[in-house]
Amino acid sequence: MTDDLAVLQAETETALADAADLRALEAVRVAVLGKSGRLTALLKALGAAAPEERRARGAALNLAKDAITAAIEARRAALEAAALDARLSAERLDPSLPPAPGPAGLIHPISRTIEEMAAIFGAMGFTVGEGLDVETDWFNFSALNIPAHHPARADHDTFYLPGTRDGRPLLLRTQTSDVQIISMLNQEPPLRVIAPGRTYRADHDATHSPMFHQCEGLVIDRAITLGHLKGCLIDFLRAFFGIASLPVRFRSSYFPFTEPSMEVDIGWNRRTGELGAGGDWLEILGSGMVHPRVLANCGLDPRVWQGFAFGMGIERVTMLKHGIADLRPFFEGDLRWLRHYGSSPLAPAMLHEGV
Repeated sequence: MTDDLAVLQAETETALADAADLRALEAVRVAVLGKSGRLTALLKALGAAAPEERRARGAALNLAKDAITAAIEARRAALEAAALDARLSAERLDPSLPPAPGPAGLIHPISRTIEEMAAIFGAMGFTVGEGLDVETDWFNFSALNIPAHHPARADHDTFYLPGTRDGRPLLLRTQTSDVQIISMLNQEPPLRVIAPGRTYRADHDATHSPMFHQCEGLVIDRAITLGHLKGCLIDFLRAFFGIASLPVRFRSSYFPFTEPSMEVDIGWNRRTGELGAGGDWLEILGSGMVHPRVLANCGLDPRVWQGFAFGMGIERVTMLKHGIADLRPFFEGDLRWLRHYGSSPLAPAMLHEGV
C-alpha cells in the first residue's frame, strides 16, 4: 500500500531538484498538492478504502504529504536565497566608480536662510544656541515674564504633552526664547547668542503653519542701550537683504519679556512688493530691552546687567528675500519647487557689505 506513496515521493523530490526557479517549483507543487494533484487524488480516494485499511492508509498519506510539503518549502528557500544572491551580485555598487549623472542636491531655502543668519550674526560675535522642541512651561512662558494667568499665553497657544519634567508641564515650544533662558542660566555674561530652530503653535491656515521656524537673538552685557539694539538689527537687515540703504523704522510696542519693546519695519513698495523702495512700511520682527524680571529669573542682577533681544520668523524673511508668495510649499516636499528656490550645497553663505 505504501509503494505508490514511496514512488510519488521519490518522483516529487526529483522534480523539485530539477526546478530551476520559483515558477517551476510552483508547477511541481500544483501537480502534487493542487486540487487535481496526485496526492490530493489519493486523499480523496481514501473514503473508498476498506475500514480496516483506512486508518493505516490515512496515516501513510499524511506522512507523505508532510514530507513533500517540507521538501517544497526547503527548495523554495534555496531558490529564493539563490535569486537574492544573483540580484545582489548584479546590483553590486563599485564605490571607486564616479557617480552616475543626475540632478544635484539642493539646500532648502529655510536651511540656507539659517546659514546666512549664522554668518551675518557670527561676524558680529554671536554664537548659535540650541534648545529642545519639547520644553516645560517655565522655560517657554514663566521665565519670560508670562505667568499662567497672563493673556499673552492665549496668543501663543501650543500643543501640551502628557507628563512633566522637574514637576513642570511639558509642551512644544512656541518660540526659541527658551534658548535665551538656557544661555543666561548656563553661561556667564557677557554673551551674544542667536537661536534658530523649530517652533509650534496651534494655528493652521493659509498664512500660518502649526510648525514653523524662528530665529531669536540675545545680547547681555553692562551698559547695553537701545542704540546697540538698533545698530545690530539695521546692519543685519541690510546685509541679509543685500540693500545697503534699506530703510529701517522702530515703533514702540509691547512684549512681556522686553521693556521697552519695539516692532521693526522695513521700507517697501506695497504695490510692487519691492523692498527698499516706495513710501510704505512692512513689519519684519520684534525686539526690545530684556525685562528686568527675566534677568532676575535667570539669576542676573538687573542693576548690573542689561541686554536686548529680538525675534523673527525665518519663513517670513525667506519669503520676502526670494519673492515666495505662499507659505505652504515650504513643507510639501515638492522637488520642482525646491529646484527653483533651492541653493547649491557648494555655494557658501556670503556676507554682504555692511556687516
